[in-house]
Amino acid sequence: QVQLVESGGGLVQAGGSLRLSCAASGRTFSSYSMGWFRQAPGKEREFVGAINWDGGRLYYVESVKGRFTISRDNAKNTVSLQMNSLKPEDTAVYYCAAVERGRWLPALMYKSTSYNYWGQGTQVTVSS
Repeated sequence: QVQLVESGGGLVQAGGSLRLSCAASGRTFSSYSMGWFRQAPGKEREFVGAINWDGGRLYYVESVKGRFTISRDNAKNTVSLQMNSLKPEDTAVYYCAAVERGRWLPALMYKSTSYNYWGQGTQVTVSS
């Protein structure tokens, strides 16, 4: 089992940057693949990107490619989301999520139901 805590959200002007972090508890963080999702008011939770357990595979939704970068440090039990060139439409609550390596299905990584551990979320607001 793993517990996730996001941090790093805030208010930023369009074109600015933020770095979100997700700290995981437990000694087996390297056994989990991680996803980032976001949810804007009145909208469904949206896949942002994912990284597999050893960091060797990265996936992004088209709208953030070239602007967002996911990384992980298994020694520190953290996964990060570096967000550059932020746009007002990036405004949302951002969540990190985890799924055990044995349950990792890249074909379904964009679905929130593919993850069984979630953080509480951190608000990102991008002003125009």
